Amino acid sequence: MKNGDFSELLSINPDMVHRNLSSDLLMEISLNRGEGKLAANGALVTRTGERTGRSPKDRYVVEDSWSRGRVCWGDINQPISEEVFDGLLDEAVDYLKNKDRYVFEGFVGADSKYRMPIRIIAEKVWHALFATTLFVRPKQCELDNFTSDFTVIDALDLRIDPSRYGIRTGTFVAISFERKIVLIIASGYGGEIKKSIFSVMNGLLPEKNVFPMHCSANIGAAGDSALFFGLSGTGKTTLSADPKRRLIGDDEHGWSDAGIFNFEGGCYAKAIALSEDAEPQIFNAIRKGSILENVVMDDKSCEIDYCDASITENTRATYPVEHIPNCVIPGMGDHPRNIFFLACDAFGVLPPIAKLTPEMATYHFLSGYTAKLAGTEVGVDEPEATFSTCFGAPFMPLNPTVYAKLLGERIAKHRVNCWLVNSGWSKGPYGEGRRMKIRITRALLDAALNGQLDDVEYVHDSIFNILVPKSCSNVPSEILFPRNTWRDQEAYDRKARDLALLFRDNFKQFEEYAEGDVIAAGPYI
Repeated sequence: MKNGDFSELLSINPDMVHRNLSSDLLMEISLNRGEGKLAANGALVTRTGERTGRSPKDRYVVEDSWSRGRVCWGDINQPISEEVFDGLLDEAVDYLKNKDRYVFEGFVGADSKYRMPIRIIAEKVWHALFATTLFVRPKQCELDNFTSDFTVIDALDLRIDPSRYGIRTGTFVAISFERKIVLIIASGYGGEIKKSIFSVMNGLLPEKNVFPMHCSANIGAAGDSALFFGLSGTGKTTLSADPKRRLIGDDEHGWSDAGIFNFEGGCYAKAIALSEDAEPQIFNAIRKGSILENVVMDDKSCEIDYCDASITENTRATYPVEHIPNCVIPGMGDHPRNIFFLACDAFGVLPPIAKLTPEMATYHFLSGYTAKLAGTEVGVDEPEATFSTCFGAPFMPLNPTVYAKLLGERIAKHRVNCWLVNSGWSKGPYGEGRRMKIRITRALLDAALNGQLDDVEYVHDSIFNILVPKSCSNVPSEILFPRNTWRDQEAYDRKARDLALLFRDNFKQFEEYAEGDVIAAGPYI
């Protein structure tokens, strides 16, 4: 297997290789094998096992001739030797070749100029269904003589001895850019497949002058595209699924000289507390052809209790993008007119919306502030403040300045309006205040998208150094200024200073190469 030749996995015991089966057939086989149950809405309900979120401490990048000099090594991009990777790869191949293998072949990227052909080889049927639902599904003619640029080898039930390889646990996720392989061992969480391929795109596309982005995107009736950056749980999927606009995609996009394009053919939404009233498009998208991970279902009625977090807070729904009414197929749009940075602020001190200058936008893009929500990663049990560079540090192999430069160039060239949006807490911090109401956030986004905030008066926030609108239709003015919503305004001042200090401390890592006007665009202390 030293040359990345996986013909053995596709040819040995050929009656055990099942390629490009339909979603209906994959669901039928999965149910027959006991991998899941059928919900009343027609979705497949499955459990991911011990791993109900990503396992970032068990994720590696192979140190090889491609990654040396390119990858930004550290706690996120942990190096692993070629020897260790090859040993684990050999174990996985030997294990899988005597198992039923379910294969998906398709693409990442709606733009044919930049799309990447991928192959997923999995022992679990529902993982193949996950790939079929999530990635760009090929036409039958495109499967003739199909050649993959990257292969995911997914061995969920393989048990390895971590001490033999000097790794933490029996779960192992690694990317070899030189060999063009993603290897996943002992993680049932579907997001590992999705985010590993996203990391691959983030490593490869900048050299093609394409800006890879952890964002959702939609488009208005006038052709005005909008981007929504943010980590899991900040509202990318919810806010981009807008009945008044057409959905391009909910999580991963590229921005080329021609415009923006979706990497995927499906959506992967957080399902905790999902309701038809608050999120009708997403609620109704979950039906036949969809997957629900780790939700609780009534044994008799087969109805889903979306509020039950007894398995995990990180319940998930995967569905084809076509399940969203009036979505854009193929998922492409013009250069965006508006960019929203979504921050789920657990401190409850950021305003619900603020306008950003280009320098402020670069500062907040590099900062990537949010609250990491419970269940998104192993060991996270309640929201905690975090800074995730580029609003997606776990998936960015290259130096953050590579992505910040691509963003800055495009903001300047296309004169994009940039906004910071707090989709987190209001009237106090987590545990005291309450989560911002979706209808309030939607009203603010509507005002920004429709140009209603272009001519209003703005107030300069003296701590966070951002521009807050004094008024917005359909939004009570006191909500725009969070200090006014706190009973104890001195407590607000202390919390605001605490968060500003966290911003300043975090940004020190960028000061040696950031422009002076970008550094000056951060909070004041």
